[in-house]
Amino acid sequence: MFDRETALNRLHELRQKSLDGGGQEKNAQQHKRGKLTARERVNLLVDSGSFIELDAFVTHECIDFGMSDKKFTGDGVITGFGRIDGRLVYIFSQDFTVFGGSLSATMAKKICKIMDLALKNGAPVIGINDSGGARIQEGVASLGGYADIFFRNVKSSGVIPQISLICGPCAGGAVYSPAITDFTFMVDDTSHMFITGPDVIKAVTGEVVTFDDLGGSQTHTAISGVADNRYASEPEMFAAVKQLLTYLPSNNLDATTDAVDPSTQAQYADELEIAQNKIGKIVPANPNLPYDMGEVIRCVVDPGSFVEMKPEFAPHIITAFARLGGIAVGVVGNNPNSLAGVLDINSSVKAARFVRFCDAFNIPLVTFVDVPGFLPGVAQERGGIIRHGAKLLYAYCEATVPKLTVITRKAYGGAYDVMSSKHIGADLNLSWPNAEIAVMGAAGACNIIFRSEIMAAKDPEAKRKEVVADYADKFANPYIAAQKGYIDAVILPEETRSYLCRGLRASINKVETMPKRKHGNIPL
Repeated sequence: MFDRETALNRLHELRQKSLDGGGQEKNAQQHKRGKLTARERVNLLVDSGSFIELDAFVTHECIDFGMSDKKFTGDGVITGFGRIDGRLVYIFSQDFTVFGGSLSATMAKKICKIMDLALKNGAPVIGINDSGGARIQEGVASLGGYADIFFRNVKSSGVIPQISLICGPCAGGAVYSPAITDFTFMVDDTSHMFITGPDVIKAVTGEVVTFDDLGGSQTHTAISGVADNRYASEPEMFAAVKQLLTYLPSNNLDATTDAVDPSTQAQYADELEIAQNKIGKIVPANPNLPYDMGEVIRCVVDPGSFVEMKPEFAPHIITAFARLGGIAVGVVGNNPNSLAGVLDINSSVKAARFVRFCDAFNIPLVTFVDVPGFLPGVAQERGGIIRHGAKLLYAYCEATVPKLTVITRKAYGGAYDVMSSKHIGADLNLSWPNAEIAVMGAAGACNIIFRSEIMAAKDPEAKRKEVVADYADKFANPYIAAQKGYIDAVILPEETRSYLCRGLRASINKVETMPKRKHGNIPL
């Protein structure tokens, strides 16, 4: 016979057990490490009262190694859906207080269910990772669980945004899911990602390393490029996720082009006027002096809208989200402040992945060009600069979203072609009057073309200066390219925002039909 009071007591008991996670003592230990609990993270991320938890009462099925006596409700992961600024998102949050957040077959099933629901309903999925890796007591069942997750990561790629937040250890097989997702954020001091831990490395190679050496936040944001951004605390990271989502559609079929009402943009009219007065003074008259392309970009896009991704990795190229006349755009720009803005292995890969993400989710691309070419040298050639540089070329050629390009100074050699030139499908190509569009710099070109004349002259240095000046006057400018239609307009720096805003609106409904194929074969 049904006993309502008994049933209610049982439900209350299970709910409380689920809320407690690994227990008060372990929750306190989590806080002592400077980390939030799995449930606190979810509550901090989603709109208040919007989270609906699924599978809260699920437990693992392992009976070996005394595990049958250690069953925790939820089995080390909180899964469900909620809203961020009113938009539907699906979330899983691993609980380090339960078996160290280790992945069991049951946990994998919970995560896969959330991923399947996100894909069916066209909503972003956010994974909060805090796990010691596979649950070794379960053996191959745990490994199979990882593979089930990876499969769904790939299936969802380019269909719904996938964001990984590293809030603790992320080891072994666990790192490959974040590696497949679109964006990965980390927290200083408490986040780590690595394939093999210090103990294994010491046993195999004898090398003594720390967790930070292997995969701390700075390692992955500045050196490996695995992570996009790092933050001083978990609340700061969650705030950054909320901001990022404002630039992204919920899925690849949703519009990302809903412009802010122009009347609301009057609120920063004064800022725009200051920016327009500033922009023409940023690029030095001396073409060999550096400057910050980020300053140029901030003068063009809507004030306060510039959000950079991977700022510490390959800083000689900028990848960022911003708004232009209220429309969300992806921005790529060579940055002469670092390595003269050259394209190398890391910058090519960084930009290519960003371009492909924007194209997958119909986010228009705006490219700012000041590139002296590809980085020369034995290390780059042996490292595969040809193959890696081709990734960026492929990404731009493949992209069918609106593509707008501004050459601010140099566009030399093959890098001119690669950086969203007219030849590879850009819709609007602009150039500032001081731009140099050529195979190489005037001095280098003249040393080859006029080598005999220079050597035969009575004063070789004077002759060299003469021919360099003449070459620069004739060819190191944007007008030859403009005459051939490779540049649509030569504009003043202060006209850049106006041209780009109008060009973006003109091309926003662009339709481009590609040849029918299963998929291309990018030079991985």
